[in-house]
Amino acid sequence: MRFGVGDKVVYPNHGVGIIEDIRQRDIAGLDQDFYHLRILANETMVMVPVGNSKSVGLRKIFGKPDVRKLFGHLRDSEFETHSNWKGRYKENAEKMRSGHLFDMADVLKNLMHLSQRKALSYREKRMYEKAKYLIISEVAMVEGKAEHEVQGQIESALVDCIEARKAGKKAAKVS
Repeated sequence: MRFGVGDKVVYPNHGVGIIEDIRQRDIAGLDQDFYHLRILANETMVMVPVGNSKSVGLRKIFGKPDVRKLFGHLRDSEFETHSNWKGRYKENAEKMRSGHLFDMADVLKNLMHLSQRKALSYREKRMYEKAKYLIISEVAMVEGKAEHEVQGQIESALVDCIEARKAGKKAAKVS
């Protein structure tokens, strides 16, 4: 997929950005086109080779219908959890690198659920906060809302998910 100047895109693990320019640069004797991307969270400029944009996961921001589906996904109490730290961290890190909102929502639900049972490690806390921020910032951009407003909606959906999961396990124990 080719992007144009002014397109709002998501750069995995960095968040929402705007393509400010597309320029050709000479790198090691080869002319290559680069997207000049301004990351909104910290106003940094990133150059992404146009030819590598797909492999690094650069994508357009979600639309409003996708955001509605995201909230349904966040509330869904069906998700897998790894019992060992190493496997859980590896899977969550891969999902974060994908840059896809639903993958980050899985990370968020998984770590929220885990935090209800025990304290998260430092790395898992950072991953939880990063996933939460990336979701909030993209949803806020799509919906045209303030991030604190979206944060409340995300947290409410996560609480619904965890409560539904607990209720489901109680129902399974009674059966």
